[in-house]
Amino acid sequence: MKFLLPNPFHVYLHDTPARPLFERARRDFSHGCMRVQKPFELAQFVLQGSGFSPARIRAAMSSGVEQAVALPAAIPVYVTYFTTWVDPDGSLRFAPDVYGHDATLERALAKGYPFAP
Repeated sequence: MKFLLPNPFHVYLHDTPARPLFERARRDFSHGCMRVQKPFELAQFVLQGSGFSPARIRAAMSSGVEQAVALPAAIPVYVTYFTTWVDPDGSLRFAPDVYGHDATLERALAKGYPFAP
């Protein structure tokens, strides 16, 4: 299952047959696209009110035939990228910057932009 998002980078959300990848700590195996851990549940949410019942979604998923479904209204999707976060217990965590965005952020912060007057 693939969920297209209008964007200039051709990034989309997709199901995967490689379910064990969700158990790994490092999950940056796609090149810009994002694997969806629960595609059926996401499809139910996205398609609510469109006439697609859970049974119809399951049938479409298992049909082997690609089917495009246009949504009646856009759903905003925000993609964030964090290499540092705080766990619920207060522990500060760091992850590798696999896309190299931290250096850009560091340069912007060093200039005081956009946070300083």
